[in-house]
Amino acid sequence: MHAREAVIDLRRLEYFVAVSEAGSFSKAAAALVMSQPALSQQVAALEQEVGQRLFTRTGRGVELTDAGLALRGHARGIFELAERARADMRDRQLIPSGRITIGLPPRVAHAMTADLIERFRAEFPYAAISVEEGLSVRLREGLVAGRLDVAVLFDPPASPLLDIETVAREPLVLMSSTPLPSRIRLADVAALSLVLPSKPNSLRQLLESVVKPRAYALKVVAEVDSIKTVSSLVARGVAATVLPASAMREWSHDTPPFTAAIYAPVIRNRLCIAVPKARPATRLSRYLVQLTRQLCLQYYVDGAAPRKP
Repeated sequence: MHAREAVIDLRRLEYFVAVSEAGSFSKAAAALVMSQPALSQQVAALEQEVGQRLFTRTGRGVELTDAGLALRGHARGIFELAERARADMRDRQLIPSGRITIGLPPRVAHAMTADLIERFRAEFPYAAISVEEGLSVRLREGLVAGRLDVAVLFDPPASPLLDIETVAREPLVLMSSTPLPSRIRLADVAALSLVLPSKPNSLRQLLESVVKPRAYALKVVAEVDSIKTVSSLVARGVAATVLPASAMREWSHDTPPFTAAIYAPVIRNRLCIAVPKARPATRLSRYLVQLTRQLCLQYYVDGAAPRKP
C-alpha cells in the first residue's frame, strides 16, 4: 500500500514564508491583515501536509527548523517560477505568438498575399501566418471545419456558423478581344460565346443565378477554373468572358481587352470576410480581419469602373 503523497496548498506556503520572514506570527498576521489564530491554524495545517515541524518557538518569536529552511528555499523557487509564468503571459498579451491561418481565393491571393504577410509580420514578429488558397466554397468548408481562422469569400450564402461581413461590391463586366460598346445588356452577353469558370466557382454561380430567372441560356464554349487561363483565351480571341472589373488589374497580355459594363441588370458580386462564430476572437485574429479589410478596400474598391484599351 502506497503512502499518501503530500499536496501542498500554495496559499499556506505563502503564509509560511511570511511568518519565516517576519520571525513572528503576530507580525506576519498584521502584515497579512488576518488574525494570529487563523494564521497559526494555516501554518499548522501546512506542517501536517508536509509531515514536518517548520518552526520552533523562541522568546523573541519563531525560528525555522531544518525542514523549514529547506521548504522556504523550495517556496521561493516556486514563487519565482510562478512570477516568471505571469510575466510570460503578460508578454504574450503585449506581443502575441502562435499561428493563424487565412483562406484566400486565388485571384485575391495573387493581388494581396505579399502585402498581407509583410504587414502582419511587422505587427506580430513572434507570430506565424499561413495562407491557404482555394475556391470560396472550399474555404467556407475550411472555416466551418476549424482549419481556417479567417477567410475572404466571394458571394457566400448565409450561415449560422459564420460571421460574414461584406467589404466591397464589384460590377461584373464583359471582356473581349474585339471592340465592344461601353455598355451591353445581359441578354446580349448570353448570346456570345463565353469561357467561364466551372461550378462551384462563386462567379459562375452568381452569373447563373441572374440569368436563370430570365430564361437566358449562357453559351459557354469552354470551362476553365484559372482566371489567368481565362484571360489568355480571351486575349487569343477564342471567346469572351465575364469577370469583376478589378480583374483588369491582373491582365498580363500585351494588348488589353475591350470591356463593357453589363446592365439590365447590373450584376455585382460581394467580397466578404468570414470568421467562425464558435472560435473566440484573439488579438491576432482581430488584427488579421482589420488588415484584410483594409487591403480588400485597397484592391477592390466599391463600384470600380471597367477600363478601356
